[in-house]
Amino acid sequence: MSDTPDYAKLVDGLVKLLTVERVATDIYVGSPQKDGVGRVFGGQVIAQALQAAQASVPDEKSAHSLHAYFLRGGREGVPIEYRIERDFDGRSFSNRRVVASQENEDGTATPILNLTASFQTPEDGLEHLDSPMPEVDDPETLKPDMETRRAMIEKMGDKVSDAQRAIALRPRPIEMRTTDKLHWMNAEPKDPHAHSWFKTASALPDDPALHRAVIAYASDYTLLGTSALPHGLSWMRGELVGASLDHTLWFHQEARADDWLLYATDSPWSGGGRGFNRGRIFNKQGILIASVAQEGMMRKRIKKPGNQG
Repeated sequence: MSDTPDYAKLVDGLVKLLTVERVATDIYVGSPQKDGVGRVFGGQVIAQALQAAQASVPDEKSAHSLHAYFLRGGREGVPIEYRIERDFDGRSFSNRRVVASQENEDGTATPILNLTASFQTPEDGLEHLDSPMPEVDDPETLKPDMETRRAMIEKMGDKVSDAQRAIALRPRPIEMRTTDKLHWMNAEPKDPHAHSWFKTASALPDDPALHRAVIAYASDYTLLGTSALPHGLSWMRGELVGASLDHTLWFHQEARADDWLLYATDSPWSGGGRGFNRGRIFNKQGILIASVAQEGMMRKRIKKPGNQG
């Protein structure tokens, strides 16, 4: 019996996760991740909110930017409701506001994310690219991050709980291959720059809106960890406490999320319990297809007395 995951099934699950259901005019519901544990992944909420916004805009207009604020951590296992406000519809541009909420046990709803998205009818315009794609190894020459993750978990042994082990080794629909070292890969301080290739582990349907949603989903990977690199600390090793505070994404070109995309991230600043991070996403032809910025809460974990081991 093979231990190889069914990647087509995993990606099909991702597509279903990012497909929101219309339950009323400008109200959509996103399903929870199957077997999800703990706090909802921020990229999931961003992608589902984008999908809800995209569903309320005519097909001839495409999302070119989104700005999101994380208000509270979402709970796994509970559907998320997305309410749309149609703030503007012009000839070239449209704007949507989305409030993502989860229902509490008493029936009240708690907002967990606010997102604003802007849409444009495609047109020709002046073009330039200031920063070319970094020169890095091709993804075909790199080993999957999951192999590094397995080796690290085995090396840490009993220092990793069963829950941490299960989360770290859970098969993922997004394959990543890193050209250098992310925050969880070593404990040596390094410059706040990282480069990772990513794509879905199998083919996606030919739906540009879905590809944008998957790119939005994946844009929350590796980003906040870039600001941890100069400090030699890691969330995976339990050395940091953190959460995303806001997330901004600009789509420059249409791209397929099932083809390799390079995510080049850097962090120009951290301080005051926060880390600021930027990202550029390129296709294999070197075209900049998206830009990202995020600030997150980042604090060194303080060990409690009697728990120094």
